[in-house]
Amino acid sequence: MSVQRFFQHRRYSRNSPGIYFLHNFTSSDSHNKPSNPSDHYRHHNHGHSRYVHILNSFLPSKPQCVIPHSVSFCRSFSTRDSRIGDISDSSVTQYENMELISENITESVEESILPVRALISLLDGYHDLTGFPWWIIIASSTVAMKLMLFPFAILQLHKLKRIAELFPKLPPALPPPMSGRSFRDQLKIFFKEKRAAGCPSFFWYFATMTVQVPCFFLWITTTSRMSLHHHEGFDCGGILWFQNLTEFPSGLLGPVFPLLIVGFHYINIQVSFQKFSVEKISGFVGLIAKYYQKYLEVMMLPILFIMFNMPQGSLVFCLTNSSMALIQQLSLKHPDVRKKLGLPQKDPQLEAAHPKQLVNPGEIKIDPSKNQSKISIQNLSPQELVNLSIKHLAEGRKDEAMSFLRLAIAKDPENVRALLIIGQTLLQDGSLPEATEYLERTIAKLLLKENQMEIEDVDLLILSSQWAGVACIRQGKMGEGLAHLERIATLKEPDDPKSKAHYYDGLVLLSSTLINVGRKKDAISYLQMATAYDESYREFLQQCENEEDDISNDLGTSRRRNY
Repeated sequence: MSVQRFFQHRRYSRNSPGIYFLHNFTSSDSHNKPSNPSDHYRHHNHGHSRYVHILNSFLPSKPQCVIPHSVSFCRSFSTRDSRIGDISDSSVTQYENMELISENITESVEESILPVRALISLLDGYHDLTGFPWWIIIASSTVAMKLMLFPFAILQLHKLKRIAELFPKLPPALPPPMSGRSFRDQLKIFFKEKRAAGCPSFFWYFATMTVQVPCFFLWITTTSRMSLHHHEGFDCGGILWFQNLTEFPSGLLGPVFPLLIVGFHYINIQVSFQKFSVEKISGFVGLIAKYYQKYLEVMMLPILFIMFNMPQGSLVFCLTNSSMALIQQLSLKHPDVRKKLGLPQKDPQLEAAHPKQLVNPGEIKIDPSKNQSKISIQNLSPQELVNLSIKHLAEGRKDEAMSFLRLAIAKDPENVRALLIIGQTLLQDGSLPEATEYLERTIAKLLLKENQMEIEDVDLLILSSQWAGVACIRQGKMGEGLAHLERIATLKEPDDPKSKAHYYDGLVLLSSTLINVGRKKDAISYLQMATAYDESYREFLQQCENEEDDISNDLGTSRRRNY
């Protein structure tokens, strides 16, 4: 019993000379640690003499003989339970240290990307200065952030306005069909003219995203950290049903914030895409916009799930941010606001998609000072619509031109000129299957006239056959493309100078295709006919006769305007 009492109280003051040497030897076992320093100090004063007496009863009279046995003696009475307890305490301590290290690493990584601590200090200073509750601090700081970014959004709109004014005056970024230019050469020309015109960088289309997205993540990360770390005052910094900003949505009124945030997200989508009229924007751009809108709408479900798993403090920020975004969009749609900010009254894409009162300035003149009423586009004839579309195409306003052409076809399905121009425009945009469809519709309607074709009809048949052949060949349909081009050779040589030029251009294009399929003799025959008409084609004939088969890249120099 006395031995057990001795080892139970072996940790006491080193000032006791009688047991100092024993403490040294027992402490040499590194895993035996004092259980509690306060207990040691408490037992030391009232039990010192008793412990010395017990120790002396066990130790020999000569200390020098005790030293080796003391080490073995102390180790032999080290209990298994004490060791397990020490190891358990050490494991818990190591686990806590690992958690602390992991948390510090996470915070340091976040701090290296976003100045979260700086924003927390700023919000703390704002809170100490005003004494407002934390929900007002979060909401008002979000409003301040959106107001600071608003001038940058206005600057972006001015840059985009300038791009919209200059872009129609620039050459196309992609090489026109049969131009003989490579994509690289065409892009060089495009960017050279762009710099000369002073057109802003196209990066401005994404400029606000590069600023607003980091600010959003900075605020959401800061409010989340303050909420999850139980920042001082957050447990009572709310109001009404969200008194505790550190809690997650729960209870009967818990879904209020998540549903409001998702609702504002949906309204923002509708307002944003309303001005672009996604349903009426044709081509690849319209397709991308349509799918992007659908993607944002589908994201409502993940956003709702995320909102239910965020603390109330972060939800206050998200709700304020969404509502401010909606207010900003609605204000920028107001005519008076746009006028004061120097912005165009209507988006150019909106005017192209919804042409309400457009007039052909080349044919119908309107003087508003004389109170003359504008002519609605619905009242224009198909021929006037086609003429108006040609003017817009010359200015590079393809979307508006396409809307006029489709309206002309809706009014007159037999308008082959409108069908041809749509096919040519789609071919230049790279929409080969759709271009082929319109061009073949043009050919079918013209062939129905047979011998009743007028001079213009013959010219349109030559052009539609040329472009249909090119569209098919680009899709790898060599046989169909060759059939369209050979149709030109079956026609009688036109008397009209313009149609005759198109006719021989078609023969040269046919000869190029025949060379590619190995029909060199037929190609030389057609090139001889073209050379007899225009000596400028002799270069192609000589190349063909000298077995230089690749002449297709030089054909663009002989192309003429088609309409």
